[in-house]
Amino acid sequence: MTKSQAMTADVQALLRARNSYIHVVSPEEGRVERCVFEAAASAGYKAFCWDVAAGVTDITGNKQSFGDRDPGDMLSFIQNRAKSGDRTVWIMRDLSPWIAGPAGALTLRTLRNTARLLPGAARANAQAIVTVSPGRELPAEIAPHATVLEWPLPDRAEIGAILDRAIESLPDDLKAGAANNGTRDSAIDAALGLTEDESASCFARSLVQLKRIDPVTVAREKRRVVTRAGLLEWFEPLPGGLDSIGGLEVLKGWLIARKSAFTPAARAYGLQAPRGALIVGVPGTGKSMCAKALASAWGCPLLRLDLGALKSKYVGESEQNLRKVFAIIAALGRCIVWVDEIEKALAGATQGAADGGVSSDALGALLSWMQDRQGEAFVIATANDVSALPPELLRKGRFDDVFYVDLPTGAERAAIVSATLRTFGKGAAVDVSTVASACDTFTGAEIAALVPESMFAAYNDGARDITTDDLLTVARATVPLARTAADKIAALRAWVKGRARPASLPETDASSPIGPKLDI
Repeated sequence: MTKSQAMTADVQALLRARNSYIHVVSPEEGRVERCVFEAAASAGYKAFCWDVAAGVTDITGNKQSFGDRDPGDMLSFIQNRAKSGDRTVWIMRDLSPWIAGPAGALTLRTLRNTARLLPGAARANAQAIVTVSPGRELPAEIAPHATVLEWPLPDRAEIGAILDRAIESLPDDLKAGAANNGTRDSAIDAALGLTEDESASCFARSLVQLKRIDPVTVAREKRRVVTRAGLLEWFEPLPGGLDSIGGLEVLKGWLIARKSAFTPAARAYGLQAPRGALIVGVPGTGKSMCAKALASAWGCPLLRLDLGALKSKYVGESEQNLRKVFAIIAALGRCIVWVDEIEKALAGATQGAADGGVSSDALGALLSWMQDRQGEAFVIATANDVSALPPELLRKGRFDDVFYVDLPTGAERAAIVSATLRTFGKGAAVDVSTVASACDTFTGAEIAALVPESMFAAYNDGARDITTDDLLTVARATVPLARTAADKIAALRAWVKGRARPASLPETDASSPIGPKLDI
């Protein structure tokens, strides 16, 4: 059963139970109306649409001779039908503007009177009103009378049916090639999160332009949808994937192993999609870079969730923004949701911020969503100050695992130097091992910064290639974080012992000024 079929069954049950006012939250007016007509027929009702421009129409758009274009008069007409008319469902389009503000007071009062009257009508004359709107908000006067339904976006089965209809509409000479080009599952994944019309438009554009279904073209439309909402930030993935990150072999291996969970074979096997990982550690050690690289490695969108940006000065709007974000993520299907420095975003919930409880509410909503959510979104959260993390965030069920990223080991330092040199296309003759040894207390970011800094000196010296001495000179002038924040790093290492998995293979380095690397 698809999500639309399940919602149609819900509407049918509500009509049979004599619910007289149903408010459907959805931007897809046409798709919802088709389902409501089907539910009405199954429940023994006739069904008509109404709007201020066309008046009363049937499902095909043919105007009817009864009813009225004025919203207040139409509601009065429905009240009269409840006394002697046939059982009817009235889908009232664009009613929200007519019941808003002082100008809508009369229509709102009429709607409220109608909603109070209809439940008492005889069963043979039962009437029901269905409104469809992208917004959930209803005036306080009418909200208690309404049953609110959140209509989901098309699921995989529905997107697949839309794709099949798009292919079926092609000429016979193109149909076979489009149906068998091996991208069906990828195209369906790419279209999750789009409306029915958006999906159909993307598939049609891809077929017309390329004579095949191109998941990249479909994903490009998804980016526009996410950007338009303005609640999530779409990030470009890091080119090269996880191979562009030096070290962190344990974490990278764990992430690579979980990619297989998103395949059709894994779904058929019953394998659950991984939920996410919390990465804690020293600033500048590649935590955020892992999120960007993972999106490239898995071939899925990367969305940055900024919890602080969702806060609003208006009561209830912060929670509403969070609900919208969770709905978008659920509809998008497979994606990476990146929450950077999560301890700062939730600081108000654990440190008693005077924000009227907004931070506490955000924490509660986030924890509930992480525990109960369904779908294939993978959450990567990063944190520098673990002491500020609420304990309930760390328990199993919220994240699959917690990883700790320490200062890079000797092998990792060499890998970071090599990866950075490849990125800039410089340093063919650099002695990587010598540079790595000179940076034994550097973070990954500090090591990577040596290359562009050395390029300035090399460019001013005749635009030559950088050398080992250039890198060593910059390294000697750098005061690493491990020295300026030695106490904090020591405290972090003490906290993670027994609480987190190491992201790197162990290395003992007793000569380090802040102690040996942890073998947790």
